[in-house]
Amino acid sequence: MAFEGLSERLENSFKKLRAKGKLTEADVKEAMREVRLALLEADVNYKVSKEFTAKVTERAIGADVMESLTPGQMVIKIVNEELTELMGGNEARLAIANHPPTIVMMCGLQGSGKTTHSAKLALKLKKEGHRPLLVACDIYRPAAIKQLQVVGEQVGVPVFEMGTENPVTIAAEAIKYAKDHGNDYVFLDTAGRLHIDEQLMEELTNIRSTVHPHEILLVIDAMTGQDAVNVAKSFNEALGIDGVILTKLDGDTRGGAALSVRAVTGKPIKFVGTGEKLDNLETFHPSRMASRILGMGDVLSFIERAEQSIDEKKALELEKKLAKNKFDLNDLLDQFDQIEKMGSLKDTIKMIPGIGGKIKDEDIDENAFSRFRAIIYSMTPQERTRPEIINPSRKRRIAAGCGMKVEDVNKLLAQFKNMQKMMKQFGGKSGGKMSKKMRRMMKANPEMAEKMMGKTGGSNPFGF
Repeated sequence: MAFEGLSERLENSFKKLRAKGKLTEADVKEAMREVRLALLEADVNYKVSKEFTAKVTERAIGADVMESLTPGQMVIKIVNEELTELMGGNEARLAIANHPPTIVMMCGLQGSGKTTHSAKLALKLKKEGHRPLLVACDIYRPAAIKQLQVVGEQVGVPVFEMGTENPVTIAAEAIKYAKDHGNDYVFLDTAGRLHIDEQLMEELTNIRSTVHPHEILLVIDAMTGQDAVNVAKSFNEALGIDGVILTKLDGDTRGGAALSVRAVTGKPIKFVGTGEKLDNLETFHPSRMASRILGMGDVLSFIERAEQSIDEKKALELEKKLAKNKFDLNDLLDQFDQIEKMGSLKDTIKMIPGIGGKIKDEDIDENAFSRFRAIIYSMTPQERTRPEIINPSRKRRIAAGCGMKVEDVNKLLAQFKNMQKMMKQFGGKSGGKMSKKMRRMMKANPEMAEKMMGKTGGSNPFGF
């Protein structure tokens, strides 16, 4: 996961500060030296890391911090604020044309994920009620048009193509088509190269001057570290980009690109790719990313993922059962499905305040749900509905049926009882409306949500 190494280094630096009742200027400078080394190790631009630690140091040695009852926490608060500012401060939204369609020009080097992320962005807008159109302007890469058609079909978005016609002509004709067919967003999937060259930039400049896009988005691969920042700088100088989509942020990347792009180019990261699936695209929130880096979790993104993944019909059925204290193993199967829809278990858990920053990837078992599911499927319908009837002989039969041990069955049943107790807390007369109220309340008051989730985060009913 991105930033894991950086998060660990920062956490170790801050532990020393928290351990001291009072901080001296030397303590702060020593901590910032370690922070700077951690940033450089994470592939953050040298100049950016130097300026960042200088700003934090200047604020941290002020009287308000030094005389505070919790100076260590005050320094962390300053680091959080400066990290947020470094990445742009506020989220940067996609442009909206006064007179549709809004034209978005997607550009980037070959292999950065430009075609896939054009489809991801189109899907995101489609879910919001828009009618996007994908346009195949890459006539050079073998099967580029076919790839766009395939992903377009997968997300249910039409694709405009004219074969190997001049890309400038294709772009111009696509705009006319969009106006005639009521498409309010047009995504131009332009050609890439293995490296930046004059021919590529000339073509992109010609497209820009012909169709006048409202937004030019550069797709860059977070795995390439500082190279990604250099690419962004070159594209911005030659073309004038409006924002960046950072891909593969779920991979084993050090995260330096995310922390450097804004400072080096002056252009914001607008979206981040968080997985291979076509719905794995998130709006980039600097404040939330800063919290993740500092191991504080990301409760708002957690709630948003939950809202997108939860089947409202099943949720209402579950709430009725909770109101009557009738939560059984069939419901547990449904809960596994809902959680898996939220994406990687590792990424989801790391969003939870109070637990995410303390758990390492190797401590999280991504296959736990599959094993639990196999055990439940080995039960009879009656056993799933009334798990209390499962005696030792039934446990032996269930274990043999799924190829596991009786201990595994016991573990699932024990964890189910824990979850049943937790679910009962949301039962009672108001159970039917509890979860929606909680989601609204937590979203409106993220600080309260972090406290709630931080308190409950340590007792995990599934033992991950």
